[in-house]
Amino acid sequence: MGSWQQLSFPEQMANIGSEVERAIKWKNKNKQERSQLAFFRSLELMDFTIADNNNMNRLGELCRLREVLVDYFFADNQYKSTDILWQKYFRAFTWQANLLAGR
Repeated sequence: MGSWQQLSFPEQMANIGSEVERAIKWKNKNKQERSQLAFFRSLELMDFTIADNNNMNRLGELCRLREVLVDYFFADNQYKSTDILWQKYFRAFTWQANLLAGR
């Protein structure tokens, strides 16, 4: 997890988003096992982000985000999330991370 803490918050979120994107892609191709593996990886990265002391001021948002992601992929989707919603949410972090990196 040490190198994870070296990433900026937008970079962390963009990496989580990449795994969520993979999970969505495989879900839509009816590849449930691959979708679950990508989603579990996104949860692992989310847990690293939650545990990162640099993100303590974002803890509430991060924990809620984790809850809503789990609801979307494994529960009743009570929050009415969609693939497009998740893609837009995480792409904003990818955009921000690229800006910070000067790309």
